[in-house]
Amino acid sequence: MLLIDRYPTSEDWIDRMHNAATSRNIGIIGAGRVGAVLGALLERAGHTVVAAVAVSAASKARAAALIPNARLLPADEVTAAADLVILAVPDDALAALVAGLAETGALRPGQIVAHTSGAHGLAVLAPVAAAGAFPLALHPAMTFTGTAADLERLAAGISFGVTAPDELHTFAEGLVRDLHGIVEWIDEERRPLYHAALAHGANHLATLVAEAMDRLRDAGVHQPERVLAPLLGAALDNTLRLGDAAITGPVSRGDAGTVRKHLRALDAVDPGSVPPYLALARRTADRVIAAGRLRPQDASPLLDVLATAQKERIV
Repeated sequence: MLLIDRYPTSEDWIDRMHNAATSRNIGIIGAGRVGAVLGALLERAGHTVVAAVAVSAASKARAAALIPNARLLPADEVTAAADLVILAVPDDALAALVAGLAETGALRPGQIVAHTSGAHGLAVLAPVAAAGAFPLALHPAMTFTGTAADLERLAAGISFGVTAPDELHTFAEGLVRDLHGIVEWIDEERRPLYHAALAHGANHLATLVAEAMDRLRDAGVHQPERVLAPLLGAALDNTLRLGDAAITGPVSRGDAGTVRKHLRALDAVDPGSVPPYLALARRTADRVIAAGRLRPQDASPLLDVLATAQKERIV
């Protein structure tokens, strides 16, 4: 449980924290693809990135390009220099980083410490609250390249999955507004589900599209991106608007013979692509059946083909 009673409660601090227009000294621990970009956008909003942690050559180059005025310092010195600390590190490194900052006394009452992890909420920041600082989970729902191109994507407006104590809601809304974003409040216990949905949709989509491009090359198509761009663009737009009603193709029609041909063709060029095809085809069938798009009796031959192929691969 967060130690809310240890937060600073002076009226001066609360008023200053709630003032979205307040310019802040920001420290970024992790000048990776996310951290450096968020820092650059916050500087556009009038804040100052005073220091950052950048260890690798790529991170140092990114910091030089996006937050050139930030001093590159160790994590404890970055924390000491900032009143808003952004932790932009991999999910599995976050708990150890927070614990280390707390154990070394780097955190102080009144600071705001925000992480950018989608999977974690406030629990991982318990040492922050114990030190009297304010914890904040602030996840941008966007894929990053770590270049200036990201700034324009964010400036156009994206959603941020935010989990915050009540005392920090107004501040969080102001910070997201400075990032040109929209707040989506996520309950602590639902952070893993929220993040799973995003990873399933975005990360697996990238894998799926890359696989489709590979198979088109195997089929003799020299510019698969030209073939896929309009098709996938329409599919994504239709699905976002219509949901399951946008599903088309042989599975939605129950075309068992066509799906059998697909499986044989895929197995001939890349057997590793068959299991994901089977899994997605089965999930697609379940969804169109549940939506009333395909009658169970019409789906039976298709489901038999998928089940047989799955059994043959297991055996």
